[in-house]
Amino acid sequence: MAPASLLETKFFLPRAREGAVPRPRLDGLLARGSRLTLVSAPAGFGKTTLVASWLAGEAPGLKAAWVSLDAGDQDPQSFWTYVLTALDRAAPGTGSAGLDALAGGQSAEVALTAAFNELSVLPDDVVLALDDYHLAEGPLVNPGMAFLVERLPPQVRLVITTRADPALPLARMRARGELTEVRAADLRFTDTETSAFLLAETGHTFEAEDVTTLGHRTEGWIASLQLAALSLQDRDDPSAFIAGFAGNDRYVVDYLVEEVLATEPEPTRAFLLRTAVLDQLTGSLCDAVIGGETEAAGGGRAMLESLERRNLFLVPLDDQRRWYRYHHLFADVLRARLLAEQPDIVAELHRRASAWYDEAGRPVEAVRHALVAGDLDTAADLAEKALPALRRERQEGVLRAWTDDFPDEVLAHRPVLAVGLVGGLMASNDFTDVERRLGDLERTLARPESELVIHDQGELARLPAAVETYRAGLALVAGDPTGAIDHAELALQAADEEDDLTRSAAAGLGGLASWGMGDIEAAHRSYLTCVAGLTRADHIADVLGCSLAVADMELALGRLRDAESTLTGALELAGRHRPEGEPRVLRGTADMLVGLSRVAWHRNELERVADLLRQADQVGESAGLPQHPYRWRVALARLRVADHDHAGALALLDEAERVYVGDFSPQVHPVHATRARVLIASGDLEPAAEWARRHEVTPDDELSYLREYEHLTLAQLLLAQHHATGDESAARAGSALLDRLLAAAEAGGRLGTVIEVEVLRARARHALGDAPAALAALERAVDLAEPDGWTRYLVDAGPALAPALGELAQRRPGSAFLDRLLADLSAEAGAADGHQPRDTTAALPDPLSERELEVLRLLASDLDGPAIARHLVVSLNTVRTHTKHIYTKLDVSNRRAAVSRGHQLGLLGPGPGR
Repeated sequence: MAPASLLETKFFLPRAREGAVPRPRLDGLLARGSRLTLVSAPAGFGKTTLVASWLAGEAPGLKAAWVSLDAGDQDPQSFWTYVLTALDRAAPGTGSAGLDALAGGQSAEVALTAAFNELSVLPDDVVLALDDYHLAEGPLVNPGMAFLVERLPPQVRLVITTRADPALPLARMRARGELTEVRAADLRFTDTETSAFLLAETGHTFEAEDVTTLGHRTEGWIASLQLAALSLQDRDDPSAFIAGFAGNDRYVVDYLVEEVLATEPEPTRAFLLRTAVLDQLTGSLCDAVIGGETEAAGGGRAMLESLERRNLFLVPLDDQRRWYRYHHLFADVLRARLLAEQPDIVAELHRRASAWYDEAGRPVEAVRHALVAGDLDTAADLAEKALPALRRERQEGVLRAWTDDFPDEVLAHRPVLAVGLVGGLMASNDFTDVERRLGDLERTLARPESELVIHDQGELARLPAAVETYRAGLALVAGDPTGAIDHAELALQAADEEDDLTRSAAAGLGGLASWGMGDIEAAHRSYLTCVAGLTRADHIADVLGCSLAVADMELALGRLRDAESTLTGALELAGRHRPEGEPRVLRGTADMLVGLSRVAWHRNELERVADLLRQADQVGESAGLPQHPYRWRVALARLRVADHDHAGALALLDEAERVYVGDFSPQVHPVHATRARVLIASGDLEPAAEWARRHEVTPDDELSYLREYEHLTLAQLLLAQHHATGDESAARAGSALLDRLLAAAEAGGRLGTVIEVEVLRARARHALGDAPAALAALERAVDLAEPDGWTRYLVDAGPALAPALGELAQRRPGSAFLDRLLADLSAEAGAADGHQPRDTTAALPDPLSERELEVLRLLASDLDGPAIARHLVVSLNTVRTHTKHIYTKLDVSNRRAAVSRGHQLGLLGPGPGR
């Protein structure tokens, strides 16, 4: 679920009722500070009211992260998105890394670990309150919850309200003293509390004997006391009523609801019963469901406000008195009464609710009410109508959920909906049932069109191509790139010329397959087709993601100017499509800036690299695609290497590996190989050699494009080993490997790789004493590099090739490229002598102390707060104090931002054990 689709009312802390009875004995239980506080009792015992009142009034020093759960949160993507968003709102920055991980398809455990690392050093305490947890609990949520309760940082407390004990290690936590329990017995009103409650509700003081009798009859059950208080209003003989009041919980509720409903005017009674089908209520929705019968009472909004004033089991969900819900118990009883009295109108009420939600542009709720009404045809119509918008908004989770709601017999007549649900499965990386569904869909398409339900002939025409597109995706996932290309080509042949989405998807999948096979030219052509189609279809966020891939391909092909043009154009497109008045930039903007920094790095424009990375950091990771966090760190690591800050680069790459999120694109520049390159540049060759052994990279491997970067890294290692030891066999092995790599790169048209290989070949030939061959390789590298300004590969060659470059400059007097290159080499030599990292921001007005610098470096590691405290041999409170000072001095509010700022300032070296 994308954050934009979250229901804001689920984060609102319920407001305390006026005249609520103080319950200091229970507030004391909540204030104990256990890792988990479990408030477990049947419906109507005041669980939500207790916790909300405590957070609002009795715990002013705590940050409260509140989530009101419902059955829709049994989907783990929904559940954890709400939880992490609530944490992020309570303590800004603490949930964003986890949300990025979820958006990238990572597990709840990975997302929670990212959040815990932020929370563990938070200077303030946080309470995470999950209300009505029983509605969301299930096998998909439980594993993540077990992980959460076992690993909560010490300053985070979990409070759960539930009707049934959750499947958590309660016995173990109880034995460890980590669990506080508030049960029904604790929640029952005492006689004193009952007396205070009745006075507040009715305005009358009751005899002590009556209070005791009522408390005994209701067993202190708050919901029944509230119902009793309503029935007691205006009674001539309250004692007689109380004396005759008896029965167990179910009959008490039935009796009291009957008493309440019997005393209400018929319009109010009808309103209560008929709007009980709604999970949330607002005036116009109530009017639509009841059908105009509220007009005499001033309409649905006036009725809701009246019910709220009378405390008739109505819970406000916002501060504007627009949205409400009924108390869950009251709603349950009202629905039961509605079914008993007017079962024939229930489906119609749901149909009206569905129509209102459809008109309001909320298709998910519209479909749900139609499904509850048993109107599968209407639900299917609404779902089918919503497909384009849901695809554009990347709400794959909704489509995935619908696959369980629509039976095969419905989909057998609705091929457009069927293919949309297949898309939801594919986008959710759930491939197990896709092949069967595609087979069913093909059989459906073979039926006469008169047997099908078709709302849009254009959508029907798209289906054969869509089937082939999804088959291409299945082949790609199965590791069959040739099959993926074949199916993508069939999809393109079947697709209408104006079907931009299908043609884009097919072209993109075919391009991915070609890319992985090393045919970059074919992949580039396919991706250009994909980008053009997505642009026409107005899927701009997807355009940005594909533009990044296009630029990567253009760099491999040696087209540095084209890559710059691609990224600049995408950045301008993002700016044009920024919603008017929207403060946040379009998602993908940060990725374009990082991509441009890579272009600037190849040109050795290091100040521009620093500026672009700073801009990318300023727009925030929320403006990045799932791969942005690791790409930004890799890019900044390159800059650190250029500044000879190898320790800082290694620390960044360690972070990059921790936040790495993959996608369908081939991982042709693995972070582990980049780390090996930094080790080689720093002269630390043994761990670099261990990298080659661990990843089984040898000079005699069969070459493939997917491992080209690793083999180039191995060639650098062999040349460095020769330089360090004089072992000529290492230089010969490196030279032979480079010759093979050159032939492969030339055959694949990868001129960007050819430039790098020729520079390394020049170094290898120089190491072997073959000066003419070294000069020839260097001259070719210069010829290829000069048109687009490829400079960094030549600068990285270092002093070994400086004389040869000088000789080339003498042969080519007036060459601006060579003159600049020699100047860059001279500056590089000076920077190497100084070893001063580049400061990408202004100096801090209040510098960090040595101890704060040490804490900052540990914050950049994967250690949590307690582990940092153990490493420093200090208390956790001391770590939190240092962290608070660091945040203030760096002008940040969370751990990730502090680490990012520290990297910008060049303050970070490797963490412990690096």
